[in-house]
Amino acid sequence: MLSRLCSLASVLLIAALLPTTASAKDKNKKPLLSPFILRAHTVVVVIDPDAGEPLDEPNANASARTAVEKALLEWGRFDLLSQGQETDLIIVVRTGNGKLMRPTVKGGPIDQRPVSGESTDSTIHIGAQHGQPPPLQGNSIPDPDPNRGPHVSNEVGPSEDMFEVYRGNVPDPLDSMSIWRYIAKDCLREPKVTAVEEFRKAIAEAEKPKIPATKP
Repeated sequence: MLSRLCSLASVLLIAALLPTTASAKDKNKKPLLSPFILRAHTVVVVIDPDAGEPLDEPNANASARTAVEKALLEWGRFDLLSQGQETDLIIVVRTGNGKLMRPTVKGGPIDQRPVSGESTDSTIHIGAQHGQPPPLQGNSIPDPDPNRGPHVSNEVGPSEDMFEVYRGNVPDPLDSMSIWRYIAKDCLREPKVTAVEEFRKAIAEAEKPKIPATKP
């Protein structure tokens, strides 16, 4: 976790120093899509382990996770698994509110996922989380008082919604670099869930047949 916090802090500092004229298109411009994404069959959606729930919208991250799961079910490309299961891809979500710092609450029941059911016209997904799932990071910092319950802190994080894709089935997957990322205002909100739409477009574009250039 320490390495990700340092990395995130560095990114935020650099972003603050850069000109603000860059468009959203430039900000989310991606390199070639990882072939691993194209071969993937299963996915798990998790809330960023470094994120707390905003005091002014306590269920923001949980709602974003649910919205992303529903959009993935409607898409139908991946089998949606529950956290703790081995999976090809891990999607990490985190909401923003336009500010780099905001008060959040962490710990206690707010970090525990109840039994839930998500369904579309053709699929049903049941998930449950009892207590904390297995850690996704090796460099995590243990809470000095894990039984203290919910606690408030001022959290530094992305000012806009963030959707990151990591490779699964590896040790400490979130300690590696994400293999796809989308950041934009309200991109995790229903009904559009723009982040998933952009992910679909990126995959569709990568899978288009390559037409060889013709010689003049």
